[in-house]
Amino acid sequence: MNIAPNSYPRTRTRLMAAAASVAIAGAIGFGAVATGTVPVLAEAVRVEAPQVPSFADVVERVSPAVVSVRVKAKIESTADDGSDLPDAFGNLPDDPQLRRFFREFRGFGDQDGRDGMRRFERRDRQPRPVAQGSGFFISEDGYLVTNNHVVGDGSSFTVVMHNGKELDAKLVGTDPRTDLAVLKVEGDGKFTYVDFADDSKVRVGDWVVAVGNPFGLGGTVTAGIVSARGRDIGAGPYDDFIQIDASVNRGNSGGPTFNLNGQVVGINTAIFSPSGGSVGIAFDIPASTAKAVVQDLMKDGTVQRGWLGVEIQPVTSEIAESLGLKSDKGALVSSAQDDGPGKKAGISAGDVITQVDGKDVTSPKELARLIGAYQPGKPVDVTLWRDGKSETVKVDLGTLPSSDKQASADQQPSAPPKADTLADLGLTVTRSDDGKGLVVTDVDPDSDAADRGIQPGDVITSVNSTEVNGTDDIAKAMADAVKSGRKAVLMQITRDDSNRFVALPVAKG
Repeated sequence: MNIAPNSYPRTRTRLMAAAASVAIAGAIGFGAVATGTVPVLAEAVRVEAPQVPSFADVVERVSPAVVSVRVKAKIESTADDGSDLPDAFGNLPDDPQLRRFFREFRGFGDQDGRDGMRRFERRDRQPRPVAQGSGFFISEDGYLVTNNHVVGDGSSFTVVMHNGKELDAKLVGTDPRTDLAVLKVEGDGKFTYVDFADDSKVRVGDWVVAVGNPFGLGGTVTAGIVSARGRDIGAGPYDDFIQIDASVNRGNSGGPTFNLNGQVVGINTAIFSPSGGSVGIAFDIPASTAKAVVQDLMKDGTVQRGWLGVEIQPVTSEIAESLGLKSDKGALVSSAQDDGPGKKAGISAGDVITQVDGKDVTSPKELARLIGAYQPGKPVDVTLWRDGKSETVKVDLGTLPSSDKQASADQQPSAPPKADTLADLGLTVTRSDDGKGLVVTDVDPDSDAADRGIQPGDVITSVNSTEVNGTDDIAKAMADAVKSGRKAVLMQITRDDSNRFVALPVAKG
C-alpha cells in the first residue's frame, strides 16, 4: 500500500482532537453525576399578586364576645281526661269493657284517668327547647343583644360562651317592631364585648364578617361584602336593612356582622332563601337602629316612640301630578285619627307631609322612622303640601300605641238608591245613606279605576280635597283639573273604615 509522506501527521492530529472531545464530554458527564442535578435553563412560573385580606385577626378578637342563645318555654298540655271535650267515643258499641278500655287509654292508666293525667301535666310543666339563635355582648357586665323572634316565646334562656361554658340569662326587654331583644347574663364576671359601628360610613362593597351559631353548630365565621343598603323586605314600618352576601343560615339570627375593625355594623335578622339555606342574600338591622333601641331596652325594658296619629300612603307620580307636586316624594295623609296629635295640630286627609324638622320625607317608611326616632311629647315642625302650596305646622308628638291596638267595626250595607254613571271613569255610583260621599256600585273591569283597585262598596268622599255629594261635584273637579293643565284627579276612597287616595286620569279631549 502506498502512503503519501504527509498523511501520518494529519491522521495523528485528528486522533488527538477526538480524544480531547471525549475527555470534555466525560468531564461534563462526571460533573452531572457528581452533583446529581440537571442544568436549569429557565425559572419556574411565579405571579406577583396583591395579598387578599385575612380576617383571622378580627375573628380572634371578636369571637369571645359572640354567643349561642338557647331558648326554652313551657308547653301547655294538649291532653286531658276528656271532661271538657265532646265524647269522642260516643258511637262505640254499648260494650262496658270496650268503653272502659278507651276511657283508661285516654286517661293514661287509671280508671278515671286523673292520676295518669296529673303525671302527664307534671312533665309538661318543665320548660322545653323551642328555639336557638345567636347574640353578642355589648357590655362588660353581661348585657347582650339578639333578635326578638329568637327569644319571644321563651321562659328561660341559656347563653353558651365561645369556650363552651353555659350561663343562665334573663330577658331585659324586647322590641317586636325592630325585632330586637336584650338579655342579661346572671351572676358576676367580666365579659369580652363589642361596640356598634357608625353604619353611615358603611359602603356597598365593604368587607364584612358574620359570626354566629348556624344550625346549632356553635361559633361559625363567614365573610362577604355589603351588597346593598336601605332594603325594605316588608318586615315592618322601620325596614332599612343592610344586605350582605356572607353566608347566613338558620341559627345565625341575632348574631353580629363585623367590619374589619371589629365593630358591629349590623345584626343578622332574615335571609332570602327559596330552599331554606343560604343563597348569599341576608339582611341585617343597621347598627344605628340597633344602638338606639338597645339603649332604651337596657334603661326601661321597653321602647317608646313618637306618634303622629295619621294614616299615610305613598305619593305616586300620578298623585303628585294631580296635586301639583314636582316629585313623587313625601307621604300622603289618607286620614288623621280623631285623638291623634296630628289632627289636633291641623293635619287632615289629603295633606302631603314633605319634611319633619327640616328633614326631607321621601316615603311613608321614612316618615315612620323619623317620627319614631323622637321621644313622646317632643314638639316637631311638620311641613305640608296643601292646596298647591307649602305650609308648616307644629305638632306635639304623642306616644305610639302598642302594635296590637287596632280598631274595627262591622258595617251592614243597605240597598242603594238610584245609581248614576261616571262613564269617563268607568264607575257607577250612588249617594251614601248618610249623604256623605258616593258609594261605588259597579266598576268597569277595563277602566283605570279597576286597574287602581277601586271596588264596589268603596265610598268616594272627596275629589281634589273637595267633598263629594253627587256626580256633579266629580264632574266639576275633573273640569277644573283640565283647566289647570293636570292629567289626573285625586279621589279619597273609604273602605272598611280606612282611607286611601287614588289618582284617576281625566277624560282626554
